[in-house]
Amino acid sequence: MNVPRFPHAASLTALRPALAGTLLVLGLAGTQAGAQTLVAINEPKLPFTVSLPKSWLGVNFNDGAAGISVVSAKAPPATLMRLLYTPKGNGQPTPASEFSKFEQGVKSTGAAIQQTASRTVGYGGVSGVERSYTLTHPKGKLNMRVWYGVGAKNLYSFQLTDTPERFSAASATFSKVLASVKFR
Repeated sequence: MNVPRFPHAASLTALRPALAGTLLVLGLAGTQAGAQTLVAINEPKLPFTVSLPKSWLGVNFNDGAAGISVVSAKAPPATLMRLLYTPKGNGQPTPASEFSKFEQGVKSTGAAIQQTASRTVGYGGVSGVERSYTLTHPKGKLNMRVWYGVGAKNLYSFQLTDTPERFSAASATFSKVLASVKFR
């Protein structure tokens, strides 16, 4: 698996518009993202270990985000997973403030975003909030799961994006990925 390493971003806030634009460009539709064999990723530069789908490919969106981004195929259509982080520094981020920035970033691209679920949940010992969304854009609809967690040193943003037709299978794989996360 070729998983790229990203430099630290000054803030995940700067990522919001870039991410939203990337989602619209990917044109996600089509192939299955379901039952996947996971392989452990233990990159020393990451503040976590994780297991990712074996056949997926690392991708660099050149948006300055720190973490791992993977897609289920080389070209669209593809399922997208991003496991990102940024140092907290002296900031006091909260999941609520980060979701607000994320939603505004998506809206700034011209897409409509509707929250469909929200729950408090922890992964790897870090508590956070996970929300599900439906995004509507000129090329159709996308579904997303987004989790924000605030650790001792970092803010984490873990995301899944796929079409409504494939989202259930992709979400099951994403749940397995999230269950494998261990923070350092």
